[in-house]
Amino acid sequence: MARAFLFPGQGSQAVGMGKALGEAFAEARAVFAEVDDALGAPLSTLMFEGPEAELTLTANAQPALMAVSLAAIRVLEAQAGLDLSCDAAFVAGHSLGEYSALAAAGALSIADTARLLRLRGKAMQAAVPVGEGAMAALLGVELEAAREIAAEAARGAVCQVANDNGGGQIVVSGTKAAVERAIEIAKGRGVKRAVPLPVSAPFHCMLMQPAADAMRAALATTRIDAPRVPVVANVTAAPAREPEEIRRLLVEQVTGTVRWRECVDFMAGEGVDKFVECGAGKVLTGLLKRIAPQAAGISVGAPADLDAYRGFV
Repeated sequence: MARAFLFPGQGSQAVGMGKALGEAFAEARAVFAEVDDALGAPLSTLMFEGPEAELTLTANAQPALMAVSLAAIRVLEAQAGLDLSCDAAFVAGHSLGEYSALAAAGALSIADTARLLRLRGKAMQAAVPVGEGAMAALLGVELEAAREIAAEAARGAVCQVANDNGGGQIVVSGTKAAVERAIEIAKGRGVKRAVPLPVSAPFHCMLMQPAADAMRAALATTRIDAPRVPVVANVTAAPAREPEEIRRLLVEQVTGTVRWRECVDFMAGEGVDKFVECGAGKVLTGLLKRIAPQAAGISVGAPADLDAYRGFV
């Protein structure tokens, strides 16, 4: 039996996330305090109390989700005997969750991760004027068919596969008109559902190149250590172990496809049969059921989850 630890991405945020962990455990409070100090702002108050509209802003949601994920890891280490170096075959995170995975594995400090994600969120939001980009979910379609739909829809503009989430769920991203064309083409090809997503920017496509450039500059001066556990990277669906490789892949990730289905398939193929999602929500645990139904999954984001975790492992 082998375990992997997963870290959620944007969309899993909710007002109140992490609050119960912070109330129950000093280890969680220490993480939240470290993130607040790194950002010079009370992000934890926003996480616990809202307002939701402000928490959902990309520049807030990204470091906030990381904070809850790292709080969950620290609590598991202190209260449930977790030692990632011994207990995890791999770690992986969805989009911004890859930064959480790297911090959990010791490649990045929590403070640096918070600052990087605040910058990443701001840079991604600023890369494309509001209203000029869009994203859409295509449900009931496989990767190659989605790529063909995106290519046909582009017509000289940008339309790319942003996320391959597994279970026939593909997200496309690009200019607003091209994504709207992709929705119509998908419907014409019998795709089960094709729906626009309520996002503030077209993530994980070439329109994000200005954000990739900003992250390249920031990562160039950030200390990255070799992770204690191999990190399965979004853009390669393969383990990354060397600091310079990690630096390069984090830049590529901004404009590249999140190959989540392949990431989970890789880990399952390497013998992982238990997956632990750390942080807010249960999105990745839900996707796991569609990608690797033979594997078991559990989410840890509140004090009540600790007993379930102890029984799970």
